[in-house]
Amino acid sequence: MSPAPSKTLSFLALMGLAEDNDELLVSLHLGRLKTLCRTWPLAVLQTLVAVATILGFDPLGGPSPQRMEKAVAGGLMMAATLAFGFVLWRGVSRQWPFYRLKQWLSVMGLLVALATGPMLLIVANAHHGTGGWVAVLTLACTMWATASMLNAVRGALLGYSFGFAFLAPVTALAWGVSVLPVLAAVLPPLIFLVLKARAVGQLDYDGARDRAQAFGQGQQAVKMIAEFEEHGTGWFWETDRHGRLTYLSDKVARDLAASGIDSRGQVLTELFQMDPSAPGTERTLSFHLSSRTGFSDYTVCAVAEGGAASERWWSISGRPILDSIGRFRGFIGSGSDLTEKRRSEAEITRLALFDSLTGLANRQRMTLSLDKTLKQSIHPWRPNALFLMDLDRFKAVNDTLGHQAGDLLLQQVARRLEQVVGDVGLVGRLGGDEFQILLPGIDARDRLAMLADRIIAALSHPYDILGNEVTIGCSIGIAIAPYDGEDSQTLIRNADLGLYAAKGDGRGVHRFYAEAMLEGARSRKRMEEDLRIAVAQGQFRLVYQPIVSTRDAMIVGYEALLRWHHPEQGNIPPSQFIPVAEDCGLIEQIGEWVMRTACAEAAGWPQEARVAVNVSSIQFAKPHLPALVAQALAQSGLAAARLELEITESVFLNDNQESHRQFAALKALGIRLALDDFGTGYSSLGYLRHAPFDKIKIDQSFV
Repeated sequence: MSPAPSKTLSFLALMGLAEDNDELLVSLHLGRLKTLCRTWPLAVLQTLVAVATILGFDPLGGPSPQRMEKAVAGGLMMAATLAFGFVLWRGVSRQWPFYRLKQWLSVMGLLVALATGPMLLIVANAHHGTGGWVAVLTLACTMWATASMLNAVRGALLGYSFGFAFLAPVTALAWGVSVLPVLAAVLPPLIFLVLKARAVGQLDYDGARDRAQAFGQGQQAVKMIAEFEEHGTGWFWETDRHGRLTYLSDKVARDLAASGIDSRGQVLTELFQMDPSAPGTERTLSFHLSSRTGFSDYTVCAVAEGGAASERWWSISGRPILDSIGRFRGFIGSGSDLTEKRRSEAEITRLALFDSLTGLANRQRMTLSLDKTLKQSIHPWRPNALFLMDLDRFKAVNDTLGHQAGDLLLQQVARRLEQVVGDVGLVGRLGGDEFQILLPGIDARDRLAMLADRIIAALSHPYDILGNEVTIGCSIGIAIAPYDGEDSQTLIRNADLGLYAAKGDGRGVHRFYAEAMLEGARSRKRMEEDLRIAVAQGQFRLVYQPIVSTRDAMIVGYEALLRWHHPEQGNIPPSQFIPVAEDCGLIEQIGEWVMRTACAEAAGWPQEARVAVNVSSIQFAKPHLPALVAQALAQSGLAAARLELEITESVFLNDNQESHRQFAALKALGIRLALDDFGTGYSSLGYLRHAPFDKIKIDQSFV
């Protein structure tokens, strides 16, 4: 705070003209005080003239009418001057408005003119000759030079000049005073009136023009601010020095009122609550208000009386405001609505971390949650279990009822999983029909086994999908941290191995991870690499098992059997490497080699024996299988009737129009079809009515 304003304010406060917390009153009192200070020289001069007039009679001549007139005129001027000063001081001390003060000063100016005009003429009449009018001229010019300083009381000055210029000639004519003193008394106020009228007119014109321009700009600014407040996202607020709201945009006040919050006179820090999760909020609103420092882009929401936060969010900024003498007046600031922005961000987060079909956590969120949970488990140590599950027979639903039915089925599966798991763990969908469940703090195998059985039982109940009853199952692999892995990748891999074991054991069961599973996975990986080498180097060969007719004990054909002689491990049975070849995608390449080789070798046999070739379900599903068979027959020269394809029951998992077209295309070639291993799968006689099989091979386990 600067020293000069402080001293001025202290002086005003000492006089009782100002309060220590009102800048507007201080400025008004300063204006009144300036008016008082600029008026007292004229009052003092007029008082001196009045006293000189009263005492200026000739002491040797005794009393005379002229002396009595001078005394009366001087007394009248003294009284008018004292009244002028009294009104001025009264208006300043009583804090009159400026318009009222000017009215009174104008009236008092006329009264002073009534006394001053005759008094000057009396002085001129008392001193005939040059000395009289020179004295009058000097006195008048001195008084009007002093009066010209009173720009702050323009009304009083104009009234004073008008009264004097009007009354002086009237009094002169009435008393018969000579012309020169009258002109000496009249010319100064007339010249002043002309000059002042011209200056005032120009000032009034310029002021009116500036005020009109400022008013137009102000109106435009007010209109734009009102439009911005009402229809934009921004708004404004202001507080007093105690932090209470003195202004708040109407739309925000209405939003708060709709939430049951009355914002009138509320303390800013009690009305708004900061979002602790928002960036850049290390310091609170209370800190900034108490330290009187600015802040920007703080995310807040309104708080009701019960402490409940509203659903609307705003971003507010503010800065302290000081008056002209450097005192703190409060805070002023702006804000903007963040509600829609936060909703959009929440929706983006939901789409990024949640599965759009089922509403469950997606792969990214499950991975983040697993990493976070495992990291928290180190200090202090906590176990965590991970379920990896796959739906059984889900593909059949997609193929038979369509993908829309499959999506509805996945949604119902998600609801059942959430119902069974509850708050114990986090359920997520990784994609397709694969789900994952994270169970923090659980490592009891019996408890995990019971939960897995409940999940399997819940998902195995029939579903109503578009009016169709659908029954599926699921297989579950379980891994427990830290026993089965301390990081997410290891834990997921081991849970996947448990799932693979559950599928291998007939599906619809759960399996815990064991070290032997990892070794088996490594063995399958090595076998996959060796299979690729075997295909490239031609390590496979075919052997033929004779098919004997029981009627006449004659060989009627041979079944081609695939054999693999490993360079290091020796002969590996098909039951070990065929599933691996199907999983890694080599079965098509191997099956094509078997088809071409069997046809070529059978064409060179001396007798008319048939050759039977096994076709996997994966190979059967390929649309180009009929073309491959036709090409193998053409290249080898083998008759189509001598080729027999053996197909397993698994092809009927996809019992659709594609399967029927495939059967029809193969039969059109003239080959024979045989159903292999009947009794190991569905063993249903229903599909035998539609499939054009020439022979059924019943498995010995079924017999």
